[in-house]
Amino acid sequence: MIVAIGRGARAARRTTGAALLAGAVLVSVIACHGMRSGAAPGAAPASRRTILLTPSDPFWSVQAPPRFQAVVETSKGTFTLECFRSWAPVGVDHFYNLARAGFFDDSRFFRTLPGYIAQFGIPGDPAVTRVWKDRAIADDSVYQSNVRGTIGFAMTGPNTRTTQLYISRKDNTQLDAQGFSPLGRVIAGMAVVDSLYDGYGENAGGGVRAGK
Repeated sequence: MIVAIGRGARAARRTTGAALLAGAVLVSVIACHGMRSGAAPGAAPASRRTILLTPSDPFWSVQAPPRFQAVVETSKGTFTLECFRSWAPVGVDHFYNLARAGFFDDSRFFRTLPGYIAQFGIPGDPAVTRVWKDRAIADDSVYQSNVRGTIGFAMTGPNTRTTQLYISRKDNTQLDAQGFSPLGRVIAGMAVVDSLYDGYGENAGGGVRAGK
């Protein structure tokens, strides 16, 4: 069952230059194992922007299924994430609702470092960015290690996770002790994550912990 869909990355396939190389993002939540009866579907296109600009909307309080998959469509191809609420319940609920709302549609992988991480989660709409950039969620305990292929929320310190996520391109177990809690892992298409353009280095972001 598809509960979120958008057109950002599909449109990016028709572009050229930096936007294409950076890898446009589209996240669709699918295959919701254990979804409860009555769980809210993805936002309809007509109401999506209103929901994205209204963090107090009940839409954002929906609990994620115990396990679900999210297909990430980029200008380099697609990959699939599997998320587990038992790994990081606060983070998984947050990612699930962001994806359902189309938050990541037409955004970019803005920090891609070879042999380290690929990072995304800044929306393409500046108005949406202003609403969410300082809305932090509480920390999750670290139940899983940051091995290659895992995904988690970036942060600057305790209880500072917002909307930016990173995918580990190698085993980054040093992040475990720093409180970075994985919420899922890439189960298909890791080669796409490895192929994302990384020629800009730290000049294309630098990381939230660097204040950029």
